[in-house]
Amino acid sequence: MRIVSLVPSATEIIAALGLAGSLVGRSHECNYPPEVAAVPVVSASRIDTTSIASSEIDGAVRAALADGKPLYAVDAELLEQLAPDLIVTQDLCEVCAVPSGEVRRIAGAGVETLSLDPRDLAEIEESIRTLARHLGVAGPGELLAQAMRHRIDGVHQAVRGLAPLRVFVAEWLDPPFAAGHWVPEMVMLAGGEEVLGRTRERSFPTTWEAVANAAPQLIVLAPCGFDLERTVNEAGGVPAMGARVVAVDGDAAYSRPGPRVAEGIAQLAHLMYPWAVAEPSLPSRQLLPA
Repeated sequence: MRIVSLVPSATEIIAALGLAGSLVGRSHECNYPPEVAAVPVVSASRIDTTSIASSEIDGAVRAALADGKPLYAVDAELLEQLAPDLIVTQDLCEVCAVPSGEVRRIAGAGVETLSLDPRDLAEIEESIRTLARHLGVAGPGELLAQAMRHRIDGVHQAVRGLAPLRVFVAEWLDPPFAAGHWVPEMVMLAGGEEVLGRTRERSFPTTWEAVANAAPQLIVLAPCGFDLERTVNEAGGVPAMGARVVAVDGDAAYSRPGPRVAEGIAQLAHLMYPWAVAEPSLPSRQLLPA
């Protein structure tokens, strides 16, 4: 099967299932695992987010959505040349990837489109199974989903009974966004209490004043689409409010609904209870002490 993945999490799942060699196209954001770098890029953002700050990105995205302008461009000619049997995308967030309706319009009849739209951790596991079934590898898909759940359950058991810390996970920095979908659930399973985030709902803008009023003990900076270095560089506007502030690689293990969210849960647990949960192989940097 010839596959085009326009969703980074789907690309990771496909590779974890041993089918990276079936990828004939990817989005510009599909950067893991490293071997997918050689796969042709078929989509790109119409907003150059590499050279502008968080507040400017937020403003540009809002303006484009208000005007009904698409946020992504798809190379229709290249897509036709690649002749995929399956294109994987999502409809969960209009900011994150090319929506399925646009994909169908560009790809035309005869190309199957699969939209993966998980809103919580159980649905992330099910999306792994769904994609695996479509690719004819249901068995390995079940094993991958079970491995993710086993890792999460192990972390949760390690912190069971510990006093929960009050946590705020920032999914954007300027303005700050409270976490949504599976991220508050990640905090809960890591032993914490998300002070503003809402499981299965969209992330939403708030203010640092509102965050301070919620009295978090730990603030985790995990902006969607940013790696650790970009997050650290953008974190200058985060005020001191008596909480420990830690930057993480939100792009790797928080905002992507794939197997690595289990490692994100382990990282959250380690940040709260380092004596109970070993540090996973994910980068982080403390920016402000408590």
